[in-house]
Amino acid sequence: MKIDILTLFPEMCEAFLGESIIGRARKENKVEIACHNIRDYTLDKHNRVDDAPYGGGMGMVMTAQPINDCLKAVIGDAETKPRVIYLSPKGKTFDQKKAIELSKLDRFVLLCGHYEGVDERVLEKCVDEEISLGDFVLTGGEIAAVAVADAVSRLLPGVLSDDICFSEESHWSGLLEYPQYTRPAVWEGREVPEVLLSGHHANITKWRREKSLETTLKKRPEMLEKAELTDKDVKYLNEIK
Repeated sequence: MKIDILTLFPEMCEAFLGESIIGRARKENKVEIACHNIRDYTLDKHNRVDDAPYGGGMGMVMTAQPINDCLKAVIGDAETKPRVIYLSPKGKTFDQKKAIELSKLDRFVLLCGHYEGVDERVLEKCVDEEISLGDFVLTGGEIAAVAVADAVSRLLPGVLSDDICFSEESHWSGLLEYPQYTRPAVWEGREVPEVLLSGHHANITKWRREKSLETTLKKRPEMLEKAELTDKDVKYLNEIK
């Protein structure tokens, strides 16, 4: 898997993606992530990559030329054009389903906007889809890009120690994750649930499923409408409502 990030601030992306699990995965060649500086491709003699918007208004708009040339240089003579994704508050909301979808690709490109965004003609010519982190606006696409890159990379083979590391997490099965505990068994008078200390794996599995259902019902009840629920799940939810 290769992820290319086109940005005006590659150092921002590298600072995050060079650390912890993703940084280790990159060093071990489990995933290749390359950050490209769009400014390196501007033909403007003053090294500018933005200009005032036609029609007036506040702010500046990233110009088409450096983005287009950066993208062409990154893609090169690849036989198959990678999917190009623009991080934008206008895009569809990113979720675990989209992360799984992207993790099955061989390569994709993340384009980070800045200022008031990019020239619309770049989106028309170069971009395949737009993705948003949510219904809010950031100062640039870099935070969204590293979030997408992280969420996708951790799903790749060998990045985490075992598939169960992500397959039991929130959103994977359509439910939120069950509560987690670690040592000590008693902290400030609060005890770890006895079932987790029992060593009885079937009971632990049952408890975790029920707690996932409870947590989802309490915090994100709308998720239950799309979750794959068994008859036992439905019965349990009816009992606790």
